[in-house]
Order: sequence, then structure tokens, then C-alpha cells
Amino acid sequence: MKFTLSWLKSHLDTQASLTEIAETLTRIGLEVEGLENPAETLGGFRIARIVTAEPHPNADRLRVCQVDVGEAAPLQVVCGAPNARAGLKTVFAAPGTYIPAKNFTIAKGVIRGVESGGMMCSPEELGLEGDSSGIFELAEDAPVGTSYAAYAGLDDPLIEINLTPNRSDAASVYGIARDLAAAGLGKLKGFSPAPVAGAFPCPVTPTLDFAAEDARLAPLFALRLVRGVKNGPSPEWLQKRLKSIGLRPINALVDITNFMTIDRGRPLHVFDAAKVFGDLVIRCAKAGESLVALDGKTYALDENVVVIADNHGVESLAGVMGGESTGCDETTTDVLIESALWDPANIAQTGRKLGIVSDARYRFERGVDPEFTVPGLELATRMVLALCGGEASEISVAGAVPALAEAIDFPLSEVQRLTGVALDPSDMTAKLEELGFALAAQPCNAGHIQVRAPSWRPDIEGKADLVEEIIRLAGLDRITPTPLEREGSVAGAVLTLLQRRVRSSRRALASRGMVEAVTWSFISKAQAELFGGGAPELALANPIAADLSDMRPSLVPGLIAAAKSNFARGFGDIALFEVGQVFRSDAEDGQFLAAAGLRRGTAKPAGAGRHWDGKAGSVDVFDVKADLFALLSVLGVSAQSVQLVSGGPAFLHPGRSATLQFGPKNILGWFGELHPRALEALDAMGPLVAFEILLDVLPAPKAKPTRAKPKLELSDFQPLERDFAFIVDSQVKAADLIKAAQGADRQMIVNVGVFDLYQGPGVPEGKKSVALNVTLQPREKTLTDVEIDAVSAKIVAEVGKKTGAELRG
Repeated sequence: MKFTLSWLKSHLDTQASLTEIAETLTRIGLEVEGLENPAETLGGFRIARIVTAEPHPNADRLRVCQVDVGEAAPLQVVCGAPNARAGLKTVFAAPGTYIPAKNFTIAKGVIRGVESGGMMCSPEELGLEGDSSGIFELAEDAPVGTSYAAYAGLDDPLIEINLTPNRSDAASVYGIARDLAAAGLGKLKGFSPAPVAGAFPCPVTPTLDFAAEDARLAPLFALRLVRGVKNGPSPEWLQKRLKSIGLRPINALVDITNFMTIDRGRPLHVFDAAKVFGDLVIRCAKAGESLVALDGKTYALDENVVVIADNHGVESLAGVMGGESTGCDETTTDVLIESALWDPANIAQTGRKLGIVSDARYRFERGVDPEFTVPGLELATRMVLALCGGEASEISVAGAVPALAEAIDFPLSEVQRLTGVALDPSDMTAKLEELGFALAAQPCNAGHIQVRAPSWRPDIEGKADLVEEIIRLAGLDRITPTPLEREGSVAGAVLTLLQRRVRSSRRALASRGMVEAVTWSFISKAQAELFGGGAPELALANPIAADLSDMRPSLVPGLIAAAKSNFARGFGDIALFEVGQVFRSDAEDGQFLAAAGLRRGTAKPAGAGRHWDGKAGSVDVFDVKADLFALLSVLGVSAQSVQLVSGGPAFLHPGRSATLQFGPKNILGWFGELHPRALEALDAMGPLVAFEILLDVLPAPKAKPTRAKPKLELSDFQPLERDFAFIVDSQVKAADLIKAAQGADRQMIVNVGVFDLYQGPGVPEGKKSVALNVTLQPREKTLTDVEIDAVSAKIVAEVGKKTGAELRG
């Protein structure tokens, strides 16, 4: 919210300085974000008169000027402006003056052998609009030697406040002045616009066309015709105020509505009456309708958008933006002025859905003063008549002002109870009355008053809100800081098991060279369906964008989108991870905490990109399998306790993926390579591998440590290894051979791994050769050859019995 000091003082009678006003605004909760004082920025620029302008002896395009700046003697200035001439009054910058638009400071210099003691300026060099092909050309009566900022009226400070969403009452200069007056910084120049007597009935009748349950969407709509107006440029004072806050003046009618929005927090809209056909109907849009708005864009509408329509169709997006076809221009002679109330939630929904940000939407979605709807129309009418002339009709009204909230039973002792500050009851009630609250004594209950919030404060709902109003005006600095009591001992652990797992997961995956990403919790419906979601109950009622319409069933779509974005910027080899919520249903147990990782291109665990000592390999399924099992190890889950089942969800490659589970009904997660069809649907390029596990599914550690001795103990005897190559059916899993070999002697065999896989000449058709490396760990003595051969025989026999394998000759 921006406004100038002079604009504020048009509503607030005060002698306070700019610094006092800024400090008070922040103190009462309207935090000042910025102050711009042009008088300081442009303070070094003075009005000067060129006495003489002679050609430069060494340059055809330069002139040597003698310049009167109000000092005893003229100064010599070298100037290259084509309009520099004797008698011209212009703007002069002395040495040491900072030029804001050019970001440098003027210094004395010598130009082509001639000394120059300053600079004559163009509007561009001061950061102002205007003809910058030459230097300023000021009026003959411009006072030489005085400040240009003061002469041009550019010494009006600009104040910008950070307005919180609940303070809709302060979204106007008048509302800010009201708060400052209540804080004791001056007197509010309050006024109520007198009604304008209508000379004739309004020829256009508004109608609210809503079902009973939707009447809240537009409780009140007021309309008035002013005929015979002359719409041209608005007066200089109005243009100046709009320009000061960054608004572009358009014409008198439009500028009046913009002024009312900022000055009184009352958004209005004006229709060119000649372009409106029939009466106006306020209704919900119909499927297939669209509107070309004042910004020149075409917006497709749906049944949730409230519109203003005539016999030709939609003419305006209610409370958001008007239509181009009924806009006012210099040819407008009859104007319809509209002032209405709209449902804040619906306005916010419409604005987000259509991507429209406007001053009207900003105020309507926060809530405007309902009782100022018709008075605001009266005030705008008076401005139209004063600036554009014409004759006003009577006001045509549809609907009514909604009833105000019930009065609040407020015990004055609540202020001290919640803030610890003891205030005089008369001071507290005075503050509330200055803010516009209506008070009534509670005779049957001493110390209690009945407080009714004014119509412009929709945020006041209970006693705590009233305490906040009183204490912010009294001064939050009056609250005494009270330190928390120290505990006598060190506090115990406060993190839950799931919180510890989240932290451990982030550390573990980051240590493997992966970069953490934080992505949206929403994805498009098509992506949600691809990854097993898309149920109607998980669709958002009010999505912030069309491609963020559903709650995510997996973290991977967001990671893929992040990888695509990085690839588009030249970072194709990337490893990402995320720990966050996924949503499988809207039930209480349908939300899970997941950890997911993704690798793309050559982003293998050993490092990404090309290297001189070998060809860069692409990521594969075993890279993310290693990531996943490293994560499980950190989380205290043994690899032997997890069942690995070939294949995974439909979006994974069927031959390059696997599912992790603790049983058929307890799925832990999956890993694998993305299916080419899934990559095509996501418009992503591979190779791309990923994994995901549900942290909620992991079993909790035992409450008490086991009393059993650990199976693996350090031994004094050196381990030994033996290799076995088996011929087995090609459908048999290597994991089955490993499991069978381990079962041959669980005390002696401490590790089994696959080190070779072969199919081809020498191996029968439909068979494969799987070579296992078995580590034996003696515990009581060094093994003899006979004992080693016995264990080897047991391994061959057990593998053959469980898998049908034969030892390869």
C-alpha cells in the first residue's frame, strides 16, 4: 500500500514529521516498508538561466554557456544539448550532485580543453518523464536559484506500508489516517458524502440471479447513470496523486474509480452506458463463456466465476476486472457507475484461477466496508459531476447490506490477563471509540462492556481481537519481557521417531552426493493418475494453477519436473532427493511420509560427467538400489529383513525395477528405471532412475535391547573365500542361490555375493551360469582342507536342492 504525505494529510490534520508518522505506523501494526523523499534525492538540482551560449572552440556540437544559478557570478558550463540557448531557464546540477538515473556524481572537469563547472540536465537524468532529447525548458517565471523539486512539486514523500491480510480497513489512505488519529498523531478530517438527488430514474435495472444458497456471492449491487458527461484527461492534482503511487492516468472517469479505490478503499467500476444492452444481471458464468478484459486478454470462465452480464453476454468479472467492450474512453457521454459487495473467498478464487492481480481484487478478497457501498457511489458521483459535468439519475439497488456481527461481551480485565499491561479503563474505551467501535455499558456485570465492531473491521471476531486493538495503540513496548523458567535438568529428547528418520534420511542421501529439492505438494491430474493417484477426493477445490490440481501420490513427479528444469538450463547430470508428504486417500491413514531419490544422465554415486580416465556411464537401476539400501542401513533396517520382488508400479520399466516389502500386504517402496511411456507422458528425457520408500511403514526399533549375543563377533582367525559357479535355469533368481548358499552353514558362512553371470557358448540353451563368492569365518580354529571341502560340499548340495542348480564343470 503506497501513498504520499500530502495525500495522507488531506485526511489527517497533523503537525507530525515524516519520521514520527513512519515510527507510529510501524508501532500500531502498519509496518513501513519504504520511504522515498524526492526532496532529498533531487535536493541538489536548482533552477538556472543560461546567460550566454557560445560555440565550443574545439567541438561543433558543444556550447560554452554562462549560467546564472542565483550566485554572485555566472558559472561556466559546457553543454551538448541541442536546445541550449541564451535566455533558457533549465535545471542545473552543481559539482558533487548525484545523478540518480545515471548513477554517478557530477565533478568539475575539462571538456575538449574548456573547463566545465557543472551540468545542465534533461528529465531522463532526474529519473522523470518528459522530452529527454534536450535539457529542461522551464517557464519564464521559474525562480532562478531555487530548488527544482520544490518548484515542480516533487518534494512530497512517498510512504509504503506492508499491509497484513486481516487489515482490509487500512487498504485506503482514509483508513490509515483513521488509525493514526486514534494513535494520537492528529485529528481525522471525517466527512460523510451528502446524497446526490437523482434527476430521473436509472434506466438500467440490476438483478441478482443466484440460488438461495449462493446469495452470499453478491449481497448488494448499486448502480447509477450519469448522462451528458465530458470524459477527457483528469485534472492535474488527480493525475499527480495517481502517478505518485505508480498508477497511469487514463481518463477522468477511470481515474476517479482508481482514486476512490486507493483513497477510500471502495473499488468501483464504470460502464460506457451506450455499450450496455438491456439490464444488467449479476450471476455465475456459464460453461463456455469468455471475456476480453480491460488488459486485452481473453479469459475462459466456468460456473464458479461471478460475472456482470447484459443481453449480449458477460461484460465484467465481478470485483476483479471490467470488460474491454464496455470500457469508457474519450467518446463516452453516458456512464453507469457500479458499486457492489462481493464474497471475498469467491473473488480470491476467481483471481487465482484466472491469474489476474488488480487493486479491486486486492481489496475485495480481504473485505471492504459493506456500509460504504452506497455512500461510496454517492462520493464518486459528486466527483464525476465536478470533473466531467452531466446529470445523475437515482440509484438502482439490488440486494441489501448484510447484518453486522453480534456485539462482543468484553471484560476489560482481559487486556491485563493477555498482555500483562495494566491500563486505565477509560483509556481503553477511548481507544476503541476512536477506532470506530460502538460501546455500551453492561450494568449487570461490572467491568464488562458490549463492543460492536464497525462495518469496516471484518477481522474483529472475539475478545482477543479487541485486546490486540487496545494494546497496539497503547504501545507493544509496554509489554514487559518475561523469560521462561529454566528447567533444573537437561531436557530429554523431544523428536519423535518419524522426525529422527526424516533428519537421518536427509543426511544419508545428501552424503551420497544428492541435492535436496522441495517441490509442490500438488501435481496435475494426468501426473497423479500416472503415479497411482488422481482420485476425486484428492482433487483441490481451489487450485492455484491448472497444472497443480491434485495432491501428489508420489514425490517422484516433482523431482522429475525439477530435473527437467535443470536440464533446460544446462544441468542434465543431476541427482536429487526429497523427503515429504504423499497422499493416497483423504482418510486419516491415507497420508504418508516418504523419501525419494532420482538420478539422471551420468549422475552416478561416484560422480557425474565425463572424465579423462574412462567413458562416462549412464545411471542404471543398480545406482538407485545402492542409494535405497544405504538409506535403509542408516535407518536401522537390515537388508536381509526386506523382501525384494521383481517388478514395480506401472510407471517403471518391468525388467528394470523391483518392489520392497515386508510381506505381500506391507509394501515398503520401490526402485527402478522409469518406463519410456512414463517419460513420454511427462515430456522428460532419460536415462532416469528413481526410488521411493514410505518412512511410516518401517518397523519401530525394539523398546528394549535384545539379550541374545550378536551373531557376528570379531574372530582371531583369518577368513577365507571360495568361488562356486552354478548352472541353473535362466528364470531362477540370483537371490535364491544366495539364500540357499547362506543356509548351508549359518555359523560359518558370513557373506555370499554374485561376481559373475554368463549365458552363451558352453552353457545349455535356457540356462545361465551364476558364480558365487562365499566367505567363511572360522571361530574356534583354523580350518583344515577336509573341513573346507565339507562346507563346500554342503553349499553345493543345498544350492542344488533349493534351486536345481548344478556345479559348473
